[in-house]
Amino acid sequence: MPRKLFVTTALPYANGSFHIGHIMEYIQADIWVRFQRMQGHEVHFMGADDAHGAPIMLKAEAEGLAPRELVARIAAERPKYLQGFHISFDNWHTTDSPENVALSQDIYRKLKAAGLVYTKRIEQFYDPVKGMFLADRYIKGECPNCGAKDQYGDACENCSSVYSATELKNPRSTLSGAAPVLKSSEHHFFKLSDAKCQSFLRIWIDTPGRLQPQVANKAKEWLEGTGDKALSDWDISRDPPYFGIRIPDIAEEKYLYVWLDAPIGYLASFKNYCAKRGLGFEAFLADPAAEQIHFIGKDIIYFHTLFWPAMLRFAGAPYKVPDHVYVHGFITVSGDKMSKSRGTGISPLRYLELGMNPEWLRYYIAAKLNAHVEDLDFNPDDFLARVNSDLIGKYVNIASRCAVFLGRKFDGVLAATEHRLLAEAQAKSNTVAELYEQREFGKALREVMALADLANQFVDEQKPWELSKQAGAERGLHEVCSVAINLFRLLTVYLKPVLPKLAEDAERFLGIAPLQWADSAQLLPSGHRIHEYRHLLTRVEEQQLDRLFDTASVPQASAPQRHAEKQQHASQHAAKEQLVTPEITIEDFAKLDLRVAKIVHAETVEGADKLVKLTLDLGGPTRTVFAGIKSAYALQALEGKLAVLVANLAPRKMKFGLSEGMILAASGESPGDGPGIFLISPDAGAQPGMRVK
Repeated sequence: MPRKLFVTTALPYANGSFHIGHIMEYIQADIWVRFQRMQGHEVHFMGADDAHGAPIMLKAEAEGLAPRELVARIAAERPKYLQGFHISFDNWHTTDSPENVALSQDIYRKLKAAGLVYTKRIEQFYDPVKGMFLADRYIKGECPNCGAKDQYGDACENCSSVYSATELKNPRSTLSGAAPVLKSSEHHFFKLSDAKCQSFLRIWIDTPGRLQPQVANKAKEWLEGTGDKALSDWDISRDPPYFGIRIPDIAEEKYLYVWLDAPIGYLASFKNYCAKRGLGFEAFLADPAAEQIHFIGKDIIYFHTLFWPAMLRFAGAPYKVPDHVYVHGFITVSGDKMSKSRGTGISPLRYLELGMNPEWLRYYIAAKLNAHVEDLDFNPDDFLARVNSDLIGKYVNIASRCAVFLGRKFDGVLAATEHRLLAEAQAKSNTVAELYEQREFGKALREVMALADLANQFVDEQKPWELSKQAGAERGLHEVCSVAINLFRLLTVYLKPVLPKLAEDAERFLGIAPLQWADSAQLLPSGHRIHEYRHLLTRVEEQQLDRLFDTASVPQASAPQRHAEKQQHASQHAAKEQLVTPEITIEDFAKLDLRVAKIVHAETVEGADKLVKLTLDLGGPTRTVFAGIKSAYALQALEGKLAVLVANLAPRKMKFGLSEGMILAASGESPGDGPGIFLISPDAGAQPGMRVK
């Protein structure tokens, strides 16, 4: 049966740009959402900015802006990230919206009517210079336990003791430096400790499949706490000055705490979307078949498994409690926490500005994600090897190796195909689908790449490049290449939630309509014509990762500084450049016959540390060449790549066999001249056999 899904990600705080943790979460949710859409389900994918609170108010003040101006500036950046990484939100809104004001005040009123909101006076530190009450983060002093200086108002980083801000010795405001004073104020509390709240939460948390086991266990630990760890009531109000939503129906100026109205922003975005689309907001929430699903990070479990469901339950209709809360871990770099100062920060915008393919990152993140609350580590070397091996060496390689023969020999028309590999690939549809459903993306992609390995093994065994030269082998060549293209299409179905743009390009090459999951049950029929193959994906280069991490840890220079640095680097490079060899004439150069060649097969050379054996397609004939590039390229990444061959170089007899030419590559003259070996590769569109002049 078709499902009705309302899906959200955690709302980013609108006082800064997206970081890589945001992008990781959005990619995870987007893959799941795209899979559901391919299944034919009704999906509404909502996002919004968390726009309220003291930090935004204070940052705007420091920049001489009104809070809404700051939020608007940050919001204007969002599309380039979301579009850049192919994140398919249906709507992006803000908690500073009429919808969120109305919904937040409605929920507050209903909780109060249910007897779950009360008021009491509390004492807090107050900054007499700034004229505002201070949250713990804005107070520092000496730890009351160990005496360590410069500790925040809730816990000591030196001895790990936890305390109240009023226990600090020699406290000071981090906003003004003034000594804070104690001042009382009447605050509003949500009675989370009420027996009916706790009874509901026990049932909600224990509902099978609602939470991951480790999340459910943590929520129950908080729920069943005793003594000083007992579940306490929640202060849901803040005093002015504060950027937020006014508490309704009271004369005194009080505001709802940002953590009350922030998750309501999920509903506000959906309500805004429904109004634009002519959908029934309340009718959708009231539908028993509708599912409400949240993707969040592990740092906000407390709010989403206790306060949020309790608020929704006791606010009553039309609100509904979440059906699932899916929690993920953090992202680290080479085992370290994200830190720009340590050079372990990844800037998503920098990634895009460098021209790095967003689907490299989508694939890498997906390949490391599972359904558990585990941190994900970004390792640059692993990123390069995995993307190049899986996407270039395995997936794209299938099409690039066989499409050329279909185009050249059969005008792109497929033959009738029957092969056990096709049935085996189709039989994996339910397995891969179930893994996507359970958010076991890493396992799903391992299943897909295992099929890609079998497809490449099939091509290796059948050797279409040899069949193309054999008289009377046309039928066999036609069938082999048609099987391979059908395998490529099935893999595209399975990879499409992760690689939407690459799948779109593959669909264009295959000459087919946008793929749905059910399309894995069919094959391309005999007589179907594919289009001319164009390169679908480039490989990750080590220099790109070097530039990504080199810039992430240093401040951005001004335009004049960048120009001066560029000029300096150019002059340094010129000074370092080796002297050129003696001049030659144009007639000397004309003696070289340089040809575009496609690497159709690469294999190791037993007993050789540096050599690989390459089979090159020159547009009909093939050549065997031995090249000393083993240290720089994975074998799978080489296959399908274009290179430049010195075609009229006299064959050289080596102990490993006959080398029929030389491929061109760049490298440093000495270890200090630059890293690695880099093949000279023509631009997309060049065809095997073309002359290089």
